Amino acid sequence: MSRTRNFRAALALSVALLSACASLPGQSAHAAEGRAAFDWFEYKGSDEVFAEPTSPDTYQNPILAGYHPDPSVARVGEDYYLINSTFAFYPGIPVFHSRDLVNWTQIGNAIDRPSMMPFDKLHLGYNGIYAPTIRYKDGLFYIITTCVGCGGNFVITTKDPKGPWSDPIWLPHIEGIDPSLFFDDDGRVYVVHHRNPLKPRYDAHTAIWIMEVDPKTFAPRSEDIMLVDGGDKMPWNTDYIEGPHIYKVGGQYYLSAAGGGTGYYHGQLLYKADKPFGPYVANPNNPILTQFGLPDSRKNPVTATGHADMFQDTKGQWWAVFLGTRVYDLTTPPQDPGRFATGRETFMLPVSWKDGWPVILEKGVALPYRPKRPDLPRDKPPALPTTGNFTLHESFDSEKLAPQWLFIRTPKIQWWNIAGGQLNLEPRADRLATGGQPSFIGRRLMHMSASWTTKLTFSPQTAGDEAGLMAVQNNEHFFAFGLSLNSAGQPVLKVRKRQGEKDPEQGLTLGEVRVGTKTNVPVYLRTTIDKAKISFSYSLDNKRFFPVVENTDASALTTAAAGGFTGAVIGMYAERSVAQ
Repeated sequence: MSRTRNFRAALALSVALLSACASLPGQSAHAAEGRAAFDWFEYKGSDEVFAEPTSPDTYQNPILAGYHPDPSVARVGEDYYLINSTFAFYPGIPVFHSRDLVNWTQIGNAIDRPSMMPFDKLHLGYNGIYAPTIRYKDGLFYIITTCVGCGGNFVITTKDPKGPWSDPIWLPHIEGIDPSLFFDDDGRVYVVHHRNPLKPRYDAHTAIWIMEVDPKTFAPRSEDIMLVDGGDKMPWNTDYIEGPHIYKVGGQYYLSAAGGGTGYYHGQLLYKADKPFGPYVANPNNPILTQFGLPDSRKNPVTATGHADMFQDTKGQWWAVFLGTRVYDLTTPPQDPGRFATGRETFMLPVSWKDGWPVILEKGVALPYRPKRPDLPRDKPPALPTTGNFTLHESFDSEKLAPQWLFIRTPKIQWWNIAGGQLNLEPRADRLATGGQPSFIGRRLMHMSASWTTKLTFSPQTAGDEAGLMAVQNNEHFFAFGLSLNSAGQPVLKVRKRQGEKDPEQGLTLGEVRVGTKTNVPVYLRTTIDKAKISFSYSLDNKRFFPVVENTDASALTTAAAGGFTGAVIGMYAERSVAQ
């Protein structure tokens, strides 16, 4: 799998929609008519690899479970701030804070105003925010990143990482994706980034470039200079080289970049030079991080490690955060390493230095799930766990949604509210499959084995009205489990699945059951996933649950089936008949 290859396809197919509404209007006048009311949402995650508790001197990998790809960290004094890619989900770029590198609390989202970024019509798996980098300089935080299909490369800034962040400063002179800022100690500022070579020889042939920019306006101060040609013959994989960062250590400049694409062959490569513009020499022991080459039969395998960002803690120890994927099966033919629904997660390891080069993980070593804990004062555990096994119960007793809840693309009107301890969704005709902004609010799936349950009260008016639970991978891959009406006007619970463009936009019905004779009566819906299988059940009293569909193939939620760079997002939805 390659982000670069799909980036090219996205550019060819996407229209850069550069307008967005300035603010959210008030709730639609029709919101109260046939609304779907959710009293609570409960999530339970239970993975084998998390079952054994960590010891006092270890921490749990991944540090951010579920869809948290392309991590980047900035340290300011004793505080650490971490961000991730979000692609076409909104709000974009979660911002986490920690003081011990183990306990991470989400303090906001960098893209949290609809006017900041137009995600209209974007594909969830291939478009949107790619590989952001966070940096800090002289009292100001910077995030530089790419919005594929909606404007290209840009910078946002703030004095407070909780937000608000500034409106984007667009960088039309920076080509490609994955830009990263480097502040040199002489006051000069550079943008290092992925870009195609002038004459690419094959699809996987990409390169790393650098440009000096103005420290305030980011206007160009130099030409764009190629630093590493990914097409040069090397004893390691430089295909789709991307995700670069530059660090200055001991007077030398270290260029770090991901090679091999973001899938099975993913690895982290290092180069160094005496000057920012090079020439750079390659580390003879590249890659400094990879899981390629290990036995596929290993227990609880992690694959696709790379896209690393390195930093020092307050004690001088170097660390790397990077993405990886927990795969539930690498051995059953076809040996597809994309068998996971949880997406690319954030892992962390200490960095050692050997012969003047950093080493994240020695070759042939399986990534440890419980490394030694950083030698830092312990921070308090987050209210919302980011890793391990846990149960969360959201009772919707706050006036606004917590920062971990996600929308599909950017909302233009407010079709939801929280009132009386309920989350109310207005059924609307916008659909996921057609690139709209559907009435859906969800959170990341963080476990291979999990269940999520809700209490729903809904009175559908026609057979096309529906509300319930949805699990989304992208436009063409999802499950919907909702309350609706059949052709005779009787309430039914229906499970729908879409797995590919050949399926109808609404998916195929896998199962349907009658539920009484009246609507607007509370019903409890539950979805349970166990690696390759997914089940759907309901209850009228939250005690005894009855199956609607049991142990059906869950591969629609996997990267193997759906492609792209996100993980499954699960939550609540409401749809109105298109005919209304």
